Amino acid sequence: MTTIETYLSSFEAYLSHHPFEGFPDRLYEPANYLMKLGGKRFRPVMLLMACDAYKNSFKEALPAAMAIEVFHNFTLVHDDIMDSAPLRRGMPTVHERWDTPTAILCGDMLMFKSILFLQELPHLFLQEALTMFNKTAIEVCEGQQLDMLFESREQVDIPEYLNMIMLKTSVLLGCSFYLGARIGGAQKEDALALYEFGKNLGIAFQLHDDLLDAFAEDAMAFGKQIGGDILSNKKTYLLITALQKADVTQLENLKYWLKSDNTSSNEKVATVKALFIETGAKQAAEQEQQHFYNMALEALKPVNISDESKTKFRAFAQMIMKRTK
Repeated sequence: MTTIETYLSSFEAYLSHHPFEGFPDRLYEPANYLMKLGGKRFRPVMLLMACDAYKNSFKEALPAAMAIEVFHNFTLVHDDIMDSAPLRRGMPTVHERWDTPTAILCGDMLMFKSILFLQELPHLFLQEALTMFNKTAIEVCEGQQLDMLFESREQVDIPEYLNMIMLKTSVLLGCSFYLGARIGGAQKEDALALYEFGKNLGIAFQLHDDLLDAFAEDAMAFGKQIGGDILSNKKTYLLITALQKADVTQLENLKYWLKSDNTSSNEKVATVKALFIETGAKQAAEQEQQHFYNMALEALKPVNISDESKTKFRAFAQMIMKRTK
């Protein structure tokens, strides 16, 4: 049975043989810098794994896997600009190392490069793949815009938040599974079921990320400052739920920390984390994460692949949910 490590090493080899080249260097150098920073590579692995489940081979899906990862990195470049983020994977972001105009152009170039990689697919499947890919790209942009709009809104409810993370994060995971399955020869019904598997897994993935941001035990393993969402008053599932469940005293305390800018960052993080626990927000987030994880596993049941492949898919999903960074 092909391992996750095999998919990952094959993708990294393909990436290393396809550097971004052209003139002027200043447009392409940041793209190579970003792609070499690494990352989890979950999306290309998902695509290759789905293809392999049907074809017992995945090499011809490597260009599509590259398209998905290049598109993902395009979103990271632009997200970092919007968030004024100084670091990405522990290194300076593109707009910090170069400048914002260069980062914008680099991101734009990556978007179009992703389509060029996708166009290496067989012509018979190309139109369908482009339609799914472009639909997903638009949804990711919609999710990012909603996330930005939430920053200026006083109230956001849970269904709105779940819809936002579905668009911003999980549809690309669903798209990865769908494209991989279709490249491997899956019927559309199977590909759609795997899309649902990926979409629900993606929502569980983001809820887990919310929990890690607040409650990860090791900042070095996590790869960024613990409590960053708390310090920026980001409207996560935890914060939205805490605001809804808090009693009068808890709500007053929570609002104080949301508005205060004259306090220790460590004190704010510790106090708000305690309120997440006291209000039941942490428990609610864990339950919601498990709910979407279970929905993902249910979506996998009718898929017409071998039991061995289903075991691999479930193991991959479990790995994502147990990650500490």
